[in-house]
Amino acid sequence: YVMLLTLSPYTPTYRDRVSPPGVMIRPYLNGFTIAFNVSQPSTWQPYVDSMHHFLAAYDDKVQEEKNIECVSGQYFIQGGNESEEKKACQFKRSLLQNCSGIEDPTFGYSKGQPCILLKMNRIVGYRPGAGVPVSVDCKVQKGNESDLRSVDFYPGNGTFDLMYYPYYGKITHVNYTSPLVAMHFTDVKKNYLVHIQCRLNGKGIINDINSDRFLGRIIFTLRIGK
Repeated sequence: YVMLLTLSPYTPTYRDRVSPPGVMIRPYLNGFTIAFNVSQPSTWQPYVDSMHHFLAAYDDKVQEEKNIECVSGQYFIQGGNESEEKKACQFKRSLLQNCSGIEDPTFGYSKGQPCILLKMNRIVGYRPGAGVPVSVDCKVQKGNESDLRSVDFYPGNGTFDLMYYPYYGKITHVNYTSPLVAMHFTDVKKNYLVHIQCRLNGKGIINDINSDRFLGRIIFTLRIGK
């Protein structure tokens, strides 16, 4: 009991999972293969439903009610007692543009141009990129590079804005919603398994350890049928 009294409920004493961060994608249903046929809505509707469910917390009205507008391009460092509730910056789903599900409620799946969201793991106190926003790129992981001909990134050029960092933990940063990068696969070889690797790029980021497919990168497979 005396030892427990020395532990802070707000900041981990020992951080084994400190920088660099891992990443995850949405939708995530049955592993890391996203496969569907454009002409069969039943094959892609589960992905669409998963995206809408995940992005509900990012609805513009929800963000405007709970969070504040922040200054882009700089860390949002908050002082005061560590037990004080921290403010969170707005990340509106409208920032995801063609991958927001607002204009196209199927997130491109009905057209064979699926959107996939990339999320960086939360690490208390972490400031990614050492002052320069971390960016995302996607390439064919194995196979012919021409199998992946075009990818659009949102927001902007596919970066995680510094204003969403650092993260102060779930107890005090109660309304925090992780920033996202949307990857819109607008031209992928059809009727073929395309192995794709999307990576974080920035100072302090590690994305080339073969034994860890989630550290600074994510590998998944797209199969888009007609």
